[in-house]
Amino acid sequence: MDNIPHHFLGYWGYGAQHRLEALLSDVLQNLSSRRGETFFPSQAELDVVFTDTPENHLLPVCNVIYIGRDKNYSPLKNQIAGVSASGIFSAPDAWVSLEKSNCLILGREPFGKMPLYWTVQRQVIWFATQLKLLLPILQEPDVSIPGLYGYSCFSYVPTPLTPVTGVFAVPAGTELIWHDGNLNNLQTPESRNINSWRQAPEQLTDETTAIRELQILLKNSIAEQIADFSHEPVGVFLSGGLDSSVVAALLVQAGVKVCAYTLDFGNVGIPEYPYAEQVAQFLKIPLVKVAAQPNHIKNALIPTVKALDLPFGDGVCVPLYLLFQRAREETQITFNGEGGDQLFAGWTNKPLIAAGIYQSANPAGEETFIQQYLRTFHRLWGYESQVYQPEIYGEIENLHPEDWLLAALDATECPALLHRLRRASLMLKGAQNIHPRASALGLAHGLWVRSPFCNLDLAQWTFRLSGELCLQGACEKYILKRAVENWLPPEIVWRQKRGMGVPLTSWCFNDLWHQIGVWLNPETLNANNHFYPHIAAQIVEGKLGGAIQGRRIGEILWLLIMWQLWRWQFLNENFSKQSWNHPFWLPPWLWRNYKRWQA
Repeated sequence: MDNIPHHFLGYWGYGAQHRLEALLSDVLQNLSSRRGETFFPSQAELDVVFTDTPENHLLPVCNVIYIGRDKNYSPLKNQIAGVSASGIFSAPDAWVSLEKSNCLILGREPFGKMPLYWTVQRQVIWFATQLKLLLPILQEPDVSIPGLYGYSCFSYVPTPLTPVTGVFAVPAGTELIWHDGNLNNLQTPESRNINSWRQAPEQLTDETTAIRELQILLKNSIAEQIADFSHEPVGVFLSGGLDSSVVAALLVQAGVKVCAYTLDFGNVGIPEYPYAEQVAQFLKIPLVKVAAQPNHIKNALIPTVKALDLPFGDGVCVPLYLLFQRAREETQITFNGEGGDQLFAGWTNKPLIAAGIYQSANPAGEETFIQQYLRTFHRLWGYESQVYQPEIYGEIENLHPEDWLLAALDATECPALLHRLRRASLMLKGAQNIHPRASALGLAHGLWVRSPFCNLDLAQWTFRLSGELCLQGACEKYILKRAVENWLPPEIVWRQKRGMGVPLTSWCFNDLWHQIGVWLNPETLNANNHFYPHIAAQIVEGKLGGAIQGRRIGEILWLLIMWQLWRWQFLNENFSKQSWNHPFWLPPWLWRNYKRWQA
């Protein structure tokens, strides 16, 4: 395949077209100077498409720049721009449409694989598939406090917010529409929901029927995603977990030449790659172990931050970057198992189910169900007074992160609790975190990213499943396991679910210890005026909160590190002012001995 992943930047609105074109040309020139960086693949081409719009301030004008334009891509009807993370353009992931030249539509598919951002400058709407493309349009980009607060609660910035004031994200499964008649009110588009994850009125309870239908849906999804193949092998990111193993098995069954890639974290933690090795041997496919140890993480950290475009605080991001970096040596298409957990209730739902039952029986309990759900993110919600400097704390006191979860946990769409949790996982952890970060990392390496579980027919079918077919006793994802139990070794199908064990706390207390003193330096944090200057020391000393212990220490430090590095890279801030008033200048072993002596 000769397709090249691409992004776009454009504008629509009312103004002098020659001035808007001049600004667009300045951005284009800046992009040309950055070719070869992680910002864009080195093979990317820059292509400008001008619409034939008369110079008339009473009519909207529109132009688009493509970065790395696909020569085989023809926009669908009424579209002036579209992009697909998978390279399958018959169903773009993000698009821009015009209706009769006086109606602008920005849209995204419901799984959230590609982002789409917009901002209003005077009477012109600027739109782009990367936040970084819009930053030169703004006079002085500044941190959005609601965006920062959302990030600290979830480890991603919840849509429609972004980390930059005045720039907004189109929510997944939504079209935003600006009409010609809204000349003086361009900032309030009409929002149209193009997909809703809704519980089916009749629930499927027969296990045999469900197994048969699910097997057909899984095979159909793979068939759709390999229909355009002219290039092999394809890569599969194989963790050894159920979802990625199912994808690998389906590709092998379809006769596709597959090369699998798995992570090797070294001697730290509990290794997962032996399970990936077992799957690869069973399917008779080659397996490449990709080293993800502290020296590799250090080298890939800044490139990962650039590639992600948004701040994402999960520790898996840099290891994923390393997987894509290795896979591009042999393939142009990568497959993953992302989305399986959201479809089949794969995350540990039992505590939330218990909370939901308790809440229905005790509506006046200390915490609402939505607050219980907030806790599943395991971030900084609930620690605000200890985390933020007074001025910022005053700004966020009137913000309620529960509001960012209300639509996802809407009981009118999904009366059954398990369906409601799956809907929330699709709309929140999937569409706003897992899928967009995977696409960003893949496209940064010039790779298409295909996720067979992100299939609309399959996803809608799962909302017909009775709860017993998803969660049977202590067994999660029951029906998926039954459907694939003959495709994989039983030890893989029926083993207990474990998340990817990225050893963040070990890294932070050892190899990355001194760097924490740079990235989260008290002088830098004080100058930023957001977080308390000594928050990193409080975390490692166990003084921030009783729940932030063990692996949570590394997760919270990483959350803060990724935010600070994002600011440095995208808001042109630096770490020039450094204080020595922190424990990270000491050797880690000496600090540990000192803490023991103090105790």
